[in-house]
Amino acid sequence: MCIVVYDPGHVSPNLLPITYTRPVGDIRVGISTMAERWQAFLPGNYAWGSAEYLRELFPAPEHVDGSTLYVAGNVVATAEIAAAVSALAPGQRLVAGEVEIAYRGADPTATVDYHGEVLALQHVYDIFTLNDRVLKMDFDRITAGRTSAPIDESNTVLGDRSQLFIEEGATIECATINLRQGPVYIGRDAVVMEGCHLRGPIALCEHAQVNMGARIYGATTLGPHCKVGGELNNVVMWGFSNKAHDGFLGNAVIGQWCNLGGGTTASNLKNDYTEVKLWNYPAGRFLRTGLQFCGLIMGDHSKSAINTSFNTATVIGVGCNIISEGMPRVFIPSFTKGGTAGFDNVNLNEFFAVAQRVMARRNQQLTDAHRRLFQYINDFADNFK
Repeated sequence: MCIVVYDPGHVSPNLLPITYTRPVGDIRVGISTMAERWQAFLPGNYAWGSAEYLRELFPAPEHVDGSTLYVAGNVVATAEIAAAVSALAPGQRLVAGEVEIAYRGADPTATVDYHGEVLALQHVYDIFTLNDRVLKMDFDRITAGRTSAPIDESNTVLGDRSQLFIEEGATIECATINLRQGPVYIGRDAVVMEGCHLRGPIALCEHAQVNMGARIYGATTLGPHCKVGGELNNVVMWGFSNKAHDGFLGNAVIGQWCNLGGGTTASNLKNDYTEVKLWNYPAGRFLRTGLQFCGLIMGDHSKSAINTSFNTATVIGVGCNIISEGMPRVFIPSFTKGGTAGFDNVNLNEFFAVAQRVMARRNQQLTDAHRRLFQYINDFADNFK
């Protein structure tokens, strides 16, 4: 069966800058990406239904027919939702209120109502606000019927040890792990160095690394090959991104291949404790979020210099370089560089050279397809420069 993970048109723009470089279904919330969760519940041959400029890296299906299933990339899949989706007949659409979950065939004409709970990404900050619930759901799914690798006796574990799962190859020594507020998942070949304090729910994906003395509060997810230090609280980081040194990061979303220089700190609370406004790309202005806590939102391949301070609810696009100390403005368009003294456009050839060096250090390659993707974002995406 062909299953297409598609981007709901009204949702993807509200998830920028994260969705500049990936479909909605490639967003990580909890332990898994949205598409990986669908794959866990609905076996099949998967393809992507996303913007045309993404299709070289996220291919569309080669063939579709009346039996093809289309599942919404912003919906958190569960066993119950998957069962309802599987039961759809050609021409039927599954919805929960205003949230479209799935449909079968290209032109659905009949609507089926789903009456269970549905969690769905609608705004970029939903990535961290939903992370607590989804991480706990993923933990139960991924660890069901499995036995954790043993934990070294040098560690201190608080709470129910059934809420700790360690994959083979992970290394944890002289750390404190508190399971009383939620589970802790340690992925394959992940490293937790001595002196770290982890307070669940937390997920460290494969090859993630927590440096000495780090303090991590839930609900936090570190994607594959991320390196972190300092203090984190309710942060979701994609793969291959670093915040390896001291500094605070809270209620934040950090894309792939990002690097936060030593001492970088991002505020997540206004001094007057009022509601946070966040830059919204389709609106082209700051909109109310209903949140009191919101930190840094950073697109792929962006970086900050040492001792950078970010104000509450700062949004940084793709390929940015914050190169001065101090507190820059709270919206930084893609492919710009600078700081408190102002910003200039990034030279794309220089960006490619840096990205190639950065990726090579992790045995990854900047392909021509990546270059075309970033060229499109730089040339045609509405970055509000």
